[in-house]
Amino acid sequence: MARSVSVIGDRWTLLILRDCFLRVRRFEDFQERLGITRPILASRLKKLVDAFVLVKVPYQQRPVRYEYRLTQKGLDLYPIVMSIVHWGDVYMAGKKGRPLLHTHDLCSKHFDPVLVCSECGEPLVAKQVHVHRGPGAKSARHLPLDSDLPIARHVAKEKAAS
Repeated sequence: MARSVSVIGDRWTLLILRDCFLRVRRFEDFQERLGITRPILASRLKKLVDAFVLVKVPYQQRPVRYEYRLTQKGLDLYPIVMSIVHWGDVYMAGKKGRPLLHTHDLCSKHFDPVLVCSECGEPLVAKQVHVHRGPGAKSARHLPLDSDLPIARHVAKEKAAS
């Protein structure tokens, strides 16, 4: 998770990504919509380009001007952005309701994003998911505290003692 947050984990980056999914592409449009300073916007866009989340595409030759488009890596962030949007719609929208409604083109219905199991299709609920060490795990440090693995219990005891 730390590696992901290092790329997308600040307020401005998430707002830029939201606007990318709303088909905003040009520097001036981001700046106007977000009210962000030019240096901060340039820095966040560069970070997203360097991480291959966005790609710069020229749209004008004289002078050369670029727009920013989501790569496949960026498009794969859609479920994350939609989950954050949904959380805000549920807990932060206020009495008037959601600021935006999302319509699924295939069925023409308004929808709520739902995270489902890739194997059975059932909605995922935190209390029904267990985490286990995967092949790329380098440390037990990030395993749940109630893990059955002895090293995870040892790490948990060390944290509790400090």
